[in-house]
Amino acid sequence: MGEHGLLFDVMIYLAAAVVFVPIASRLKLGSVLGYLAAGAVIGPWGLRLVKDVESILHFAEFGVVLMLFLIGLELDPKRLWSMRRAVFGGGALQMIACGLPLALGGLAFGLPWKGALVGGLALALSSTAIAVQTMRERGVLASPTGTTAFSILLFQDIAAIPLIALVPMLGVSEKAGEGWMGVLKVLAAVGIVIVLGRYVTRPIFRFVARTGLRELFTGFALLLVVGISEIMNMAHVSMALGAFLAGVLLAGSEYRHALETDIEPFKGLLMGLFFIAVGMSIHFGLLGEHPLLVIGLVLGLVLVKGLALWFVAGRLGVFPRERWLLAGLIGQGGEFAFVVFGVAGKAHLLPGQWDATLTLVVALSMALTPVLLLAHDHFIDLNAAEEREPDAIEHGGAPVIIAGFGRFGQIVGRLLFASGIRATVLDHDPDQIEMLRKFGFRVFYGDATRLDLLEAAGIHHAKLLVVAIDDPEAGMRLVELVREHFPKLRIIARARNVTHWVELRTNGVTDIERETFESALRSGRKALEGLGIDPFEAKERADRFRAYNEQTLVEMLPIFDDETKRLSAARAGREQLQSQFSRDNAALDRTFGAWSSEEEQKSSPRISLEGLSEESAGDA
Repeated sequence: MGEHGLLFDVMIYLAAAVVFVPIASRLKLGSVLGYLAAGAVIGPWGLRLVKDVESILHFAEFGVVLMLFLIGLELDPKRLWSMRRAVFGGGALQMIACGLPLALGGLAFGLPWKGALVGGLALALSSTAIAVQTMRERGVLASPTGTTAFSILLFQDIAAIPLIALVPMLGVSEKAGEGWMGVLKVLAAVGIVIVLGRYVTRPIFRFVARTGLRELFTGFALLLVVGISEIMNMAHVSMALGAFLAGVLLAGSEYRHALETDIEPFKGLLMGLFFIAVGMSIHFGLLGEHPLLVIGLVLGLVLVKGLALWFVAGRLGVFPRERWLLAGLIGQGGEFAFVVFGVAGKAHLLPGQWDATLTLVVALSMALTPVLLLAHDHFIDLNAAEEREPDAIEHGGAPVIIAGFGRFGQIVGRLLFASGIRATVLDHDPDQIEMLRKFGFRVFYGDATRLDLLEAAGIHHAKLLVVAIDDPEAGMRLVELVREHFPKLRIIARARNVTHWVELRTNGVTDIERETFESALRSGRKALEGLGIDPFEAKERADRFRAYNEQTLVEMLPIFDDETKRLSAARAGREQLQSQFSRDNAALDRTFGAWSSEEEQKSSPRISLEGLSEESAGDA
């Protein structure tokens, strides 16, 4: 522990983050680079404000443990199965395309074949933390490119388990069979984790949840994480890897969302602490001793992985304009490489200082990621400006402008076109536009958030603007722009969730459609019918639920930012809705307007709806 103790160190970490992250964000370098810079400045090779290396390692490991637990918690096994082709097919292709040339490069630098193999595969891993954080900041996590990147990262996280187990098996050991014993210990630890999750975890969670003490529920979740991590640590596997497995273990449980709600407020801070620890782990001494070697290895790593990822992106169907973005997002080394190189050093697979050198290379590649993405953005902007200007728009007095023609906007447009209504369509994805034009759609290239393009599209003469842009932030910029310059124009907008709905409503938009609400409501109607409710009554209940839901959202607008009041109002609204349904069920005249015969109504089993109604606060 440092001279001033743990609390002083924590104060230094937080103060450094508060200073450097806003500066990096203001310079548009991204928060990740700000955290890395903060760690480098306060670390042993900077101002030495935190001097105890051992405490740094323990603190960093704690941050990694909790961070990877949250990442694992997002990995729903059902979602993984639905993405199996992208995860296992694309992920395996990426590991081969990146790992093979990197292993050959290790052989060229004189590493033994075992060390080159382990080093190549470890360097092929990418940083899940940096990539996911960056994609969230850029709003591309839900895009096709973001989905492809996330699928590859999932495979890497899974592939890290056998890779870490492979290292002691290949290593030089003083005792015969120690490598195989290490593998057996890893398999045994994984088996224990599975048994605990299948037969022990959920009953205990159920018991703890019945107490109604939220802090006890969170405390047991942390106990579970630490306990499973310690089991993995006893098998000489990273505690962070154990935490990741614990998150995956709970991803499919009924308590997943409760855990996410409890731990989510700490997520950004914990990831920031991890990046600070990475910044402190950069061994600038080695950089000073062998600058050309280290810089050459970093540039070589980024170049080889970038080219390999560009090749893989093409095979996975990523649009040409997005391939270099995918390479920039996951072209760095990953946090699991730190674990692999540490184990490889102890197993004498990497001679000399190669384990420390490669660790430094991975850390520097992480720090280089935001810079590469900025260079990518600059190049794409210049290239787009040189190669393609916005299309000359011939609106012809169309009464409707549709901004965004993805999966949501296309349905709106097709309905209007089929009804004989002309519309001017704007979209900013050139690949999407070319594909849509092959189907006969008249879509124009241009950024709908630009005032001059809106004027060229005939917004002065339009009666209606449909905001169907995928990115909520871009959609809000468009709404604010139109409200400022064309306050009388009617706007119909899509909303991804309740928070987006509130932002739109606050900006004066009254015609808002939540993109999943109506489909979910129809599914609810079908569920009621499947439970014996006649179709007419199911529709009536769905209509009342819709009206009540919209009324509740309007009433919650003034208190939406107050979480305590909002949750209390939501609970009260749910109870009121259930009470209203019960009264309606007793008073409803099922012979008026019913869609089934009287005999069918009498024979249909009546089912109590207690507990079947959804949250009145709105869809997620």
